[in-house]
Amino acid sequence: MASVQALYGARVTRDGFSPDPVQVAAVRRLDALARGVRRRRWSFASRAVRGLYLWGPVGRGKSMLMDLFAQSVMHREVRRVHFHVFMLEQHAHLRAERARGQAQDDVIIRLAKGIAKHTRVLCLDELQITDITDALIVGRLFEHLIARGVTIVATSNRPPRDLYLHGLNRQLFEPFIAMIERSLDVLELAAARDYRLERLTEAPVWHAPLGAAADRALDDAWSRLTCGAKPLAGALEVQGRRWEIARTAAGCARVSFDEACRAARGAADYLELAQRFHTILLDHVPKLGAQDREAAARFRTLIDALYEAKTKLVASAAAEPAALYTEGEQSFEFERTASRLMEMRARDYLAAPRRDAAFVRALVET
Repeated sequence: MASVQALYGARVTRDGFSPDPVQVAAVRRLDALARGVRRRRWSFASRAVRGLYLWGPVGRGKSMLMDLFAQSVMHREVRRVHFHVFMLEQHAHLRAERARGQAQDDVIIRLAKGIAKHTRVLCLDELQITDITDALIVGRLFEHLIARGVTIVATSNRPPRDLYLHGLNRQLFEPFIAMIERSLDVLELAAARDYRLERLTEAPVWHAPLGAAADRALDDAWSRLTCGAKPLAGALEVQGRRWEIARTAAGCARVSFDEACRAARGAADYLELAQRFHTILLDHVPKLGAQDREAAARFRTLIDALYEAKTKLVASAAAEPAALYTEGEQSFEFERTASRLMEMRARDYLAAPRRDAAFVRALVET
């Protein structure tokens, strides 16, 4: 079974970049953790192997290193999942159980038992807390998972002390922060290079006009930004609506203009999209006319959500932003959208850190 270090070396050779000393140190820690997990699997020890909380700025390779760790452990009882997806699952279980009159604490205990039955190592990518409900649920759930021998590995853009910073009733969340610092090793991945920014700036992010060349450019961008990761289907669930997304990988989602803006979507859907994924690849943005009033309004809302969240956008389009919608009821308002699209192509925007969900929601909904 390949070590994390061997897998990292293969990735360095394949992608042609120099080993980053900070990443190499994290690889050694993950290798030790993988060995401990493999030993535990054979000895059936009752206590969980001490997990890891890996944090650092965007683009430093946290998700890649987690993928290599999961690949090294390579066991059916290892689950690697985006934190947001994981929490959507838990909320669905909680709603179903509460409808049957079950107390939340009892449901969380049953959830932990169910997860521990099939998962010995839980890898959670991009852990972030945006509301007090999630804060309280995840705190209790982690306690019960660790008590049942589940090893937790998490990545985040923030150190534990900055989770849910300035959030409502944050004092209720502080025991969870203490539990993370007590139960997991906390390791900062402060690599000097922003690999995601480098991949974003290797080529333009706006490809016009539409045609074979633009399609190839989006395909190339997808391959480059996902580092060849296998695409998976995903879904957003917002206010009882479900948005099926055919291609997601490595924090990116690829959607067409029609599925994003001609279907019945609202601000909440776009806010969810902007928070779930750090980069959106949007195919086939058309020129819009007077008959496209609703689609144009949705496109404006989509760009507002992405812009305020500082989510990155790579798109193929029929024209440059200023020429997309020149005739119609909202053509004047669209000038701001065109201006934002131009700004979203600049290096300063591509380098900007992403923003908190609550902060973005307040900006977009006012």
